Amino acid sequence: MARHAALPRRTAQHPRHLGRQSTIGSTICVSGWTTTVRPPTSYTNPLKAQGIIDYGYSDTNMADYEEDHLVPLELGGAPRDPGNLWPEPHYGTKTAYTKDGVETKLKNAVCAGTITLSAARSAIRTNWTTALQVTGIG
Repeated sequence: MARHAALPRRTAQHPRHLGRQSTIGSTICVSGWTTTVRPPTSYTNPLKAQGIIDYGYSDTNMADYEEDHLVPLELGGAPRDPGNLWPEPHYGTKTAYTKDGVETKLKNAVCAGTITLSAARSAIRTNWTTALQVTGIG
């Protein structure tokens, strides 16, 4: 692998995240909200194909990757910002499936008032593999 899969290939200067702490009750904490903002595969698949090339992955099978949001939709991450998306492998020790569990725990903590939305976003953006420890959740 050319790059560690914990980081996106592009970094946006000012990603346009959705929601603020004051709106979590009508956005990220509403069951099913992410389906209303998730971009279609017709948008994400070309990014995934290019990202596989950009990362230099030897496995070029698109089914082996998820075009994932660094700051997840569950935390109001920018849905269509290429700097918030990258092809995350479904295999290895740190996978898209592993990150999904981290995302859910962070969202649940934000919605319970255990941590702020800003703290959750910062922790997952910095390094999703340590986000739970950094925020004191896990």
